[in-house]
Amino acid sequence: MNEMPRTISGKFQDPHLTVKGEKRAWVMPHTLETLWINTGTLCNLACANCYIESTPTNDALEYISTSEVAELLDEAEREHLGLKEIGFTGGEPFMNPDFIPMLGDALSRGHNALVLTNAMRPMQRPGPAEALLALQALYSARLTIRVSMDHYTSQVHEEERGPDSWAPMIDGLIWLNRNGFQLSIAGRMLSGETEEDERTGYAKLFAELDLDLDATNPNDLVIFPEMDESTDIAEITTGCWKTLNKSPRDVMCSNARMAVKRKGASAPAILACTLIAYDERFELGPTLKGSMKPVSLNHPHCSRFCVLGGASCSS
Repeated sequence: MNEMPRTISGKFQDPHLTVKGEKRAWVMPHTLETLWINTGTLCNLACANCYIESTPTNDALEYISTSEVAELLDEAEREHLGLKEIGFTGGEPFMNPDFIPMLGDALSRGHNALVLTNAMRPMQRPGPAEALLALQALYSARLTIRVSMDHYTSQVHEEERGPDSWAPMIDGLIWLNRNGFQLSIAGRMLSGETEEDERTGYAKLFAELDLDLDATNPNDLVIFPEMDESTDIAEITTGCWKTLNKSPRDVMCSNARMAVKRKGASAPAILACTLIAYDERFELGPTLKGSMKPVSLNHPHCSRFCVLGGASCSS
């Protein structure tokens, strides 16, 4: 006799079943290709819809240190985890006083490095700028700077990031381009346009600024889905993989993890995802090897950003 499906009160509550009682999708990691380092949640901006709620006062994730990152990189090498790329995110990475040394360490070990930044004053200060140029001279082929530009117009960008946030970002972007850095742009679907409309708008801006970027290339211009938590989103069941013609390997948590240093913690913790920093259900322990365990897609961001949105933070 078939059992009736068990009902759950509310979406994204049970790690195994959806609200309709269907089997929830999960992801088995197959390798650790990308390790994200959250350098801390402090940022010089307070964006309206920041994925991780970074502000000039939010230090819920405190500055991670060079030695703490080095221990993780040592473990990845020792355990042969297949690590290829180190991603640095925040907050604003250039606000962490240890950021340049940890970036240099990652590059000197032979990893590719991807830095997410708003390219504003923290990056443009003489000390960080000079140190970044030195790393560029040594490791240009493996260092990519991804600049957050939420829209190709200053109006929409500043509606998200605040007044006077456009011109300094453009200055930093032009400086990076002029000095030969590998660049990409992180845009967002904020204005109700189609992706084609957005790419056309960015293409015009790139031409005006004489940037070496191709707006049709998803590596040069990553457009992330809007993460409006007030809108309803479908849960992902095991049957969705076939329906959507996708594989669990397409999802970011199959090959990436993020290290964070919680305020007051004695050591960093490893999370399943860059977008879910405060949900303890996605904390996978203190070690990279131990974090390589199945992840239940039990958060709205799993649907909105990764599975249905088709996005990934990695390069």
